[in-house]
Amino acid sequence: MRIGELGRRTGVHTHQLRYYEAQGLLEAERGANGYREYGEDAVLRVRQIRRLLDAGLSSEDIAYLLPCAVGETPALPGCPDFLDAMRSRLHVLDERLARLARSRDALADYIGAAERVGDVDHPPFDGSEPVPA
Repeated sequence: MRIGELGRRTGVHTHQLRYYEAQGLLEAERGANGYREYGEDAVLRVRQIRRLLDAGLSSEDIAYLLPCAVGETPALPGCPDFLDAMRSRLHVLDERLARLARSRDALADYIGAAERVGDVDHPPFDGSEPVPA
């Protein structure tokens, strides 16, 4: 199938498919006319790539994992070395989420306190001046 059809079947733009190919994540043959030709397995491969990207993995990570990938989800048997790296990345994400939650809670507290105090004689904030950190 040509790149346009692969894009239609997977919902992925052709420029993204070309990028995946440039990153070594997707392979295409070249027809006699020079057009990219993809096998039926490319549909599954693109779906795997999208799911792994959605998990926050880099194209370099995905290139390492794809030989282990099984199914559309994909399952990753045979890549135990990568588990530690993924656990570490998950830990970093958990820490970021916790920091964001603390920031959100603090901001909500400030808003609540300001709303309880009510209107005070203060020049209106128009958004052009930075808010002190």
